[in-house]
Amino acid sequence: MASLQQSSLTLTTKFPSFCSFSPTPNTFKFLHPFPSSAISLTATTPKRISSFVPKAAASTAAFPQDIGDVLADVTIFTATGESVKFEDLWDQNEGVAVVALLRHFGCPCCWELAKALKETKERFDSAGVKLIAVGIGAPNKARILAERLPFPLDCLYADPDRRAYDVLGLYYGIGRTFFNPASAKVLSRFNELRESTKNYTIEATPDDRSGVLQQGGMFLFKGRQLLYAWKDEGTGDHAPMEDIFDICCKVPVA
Repeated sequence: MASLQQSSLTLTTKFPSFCSFSPTPNTFKFLHPFPSSAISLTATTPKRISSFVPKAAASTAAFPQDIGDVLADVTIFTATGESVKFEDLWDQNEGVAVVALLRHFGCPCCWELAKALKETKERFDSAGVKLIAVGIGAPNKARILAERLPFPLDCLYADPDRRAYDVLGLYYGIGRTFFNPASAKVLSRFNELRESTKNYTIEATPDDRSGVLQQGGMFLFKGRQLLYAWKDEGTGDHAPMEDIFDICCKVPVA
C-alpha cells in the first residue's frame, strides 16, 4: 500500500493532471496534448463517439463473422511510409497474428504498451505468432516512437485516418478518453509507465489532434478468423498479455 501511495505521489509530481479524478478539462491532460483552444468538453458530441455501455472486453461475439475479410482490405502505412493492406501483413489462411492497435503515437500509455509488446516479441516469435502494432499518426510520428523507445520498425504501422479503428469499432470520445474509470488501472503500472517514457517527446503526437480521443484494442487472428478481441474501455486499459499468450499457445500454427 505504501508503495502504491508513493507511486501515486510521484506520478502526481511528474504528470500533475493525471491524478486529478475530478471531471475537469485537465484530467489526464498529459495523455492528450490538445492546444487549449482545440477542444471544449461542452462541445457537441462528435459523430464518432461510441455509446458508453458495458461490454465483455475480450469477447468476439460482437464482431461479424467476416470481420477478418473487412479488415484485410484496409490500407495503412509502414513506419517508413509505404502503403500496405492488412491482408499482406500475415498469411491469411493459416498464419497467426496479434494485432495491437495502440492509441496515438504521442500518448505515454501508447509508449508503455509498445514497450511491453517489444519485450514479449520473442515469446510471440517462438510461438510462430506475428506481432503487428498499429498507432495513430503519420509514419514520421511512428518513427519517433520507434527511434526513441526504441521499437522494431518492421512491426510498427501507422493509421493516420484511423481506418482500422473504425472497422473494428474501437471506442472514441471525450468520456472514454478522459473520464472512464478503467483508466485508473494505469496507477498500478506507474513504474512501467515511467520506464517506457524516459525518452518520450510530445512531438510524436499526431498533427490532427482529433486522433487523441481514439482508444485502442488488441486482436488475435488465425488467417482471417478472429480468435480474441479486446476493446480498451479507456486510456491505458490494455488487454492482459497473459490472456493472449494463453490463446496463442492453444492455436496450432502452420
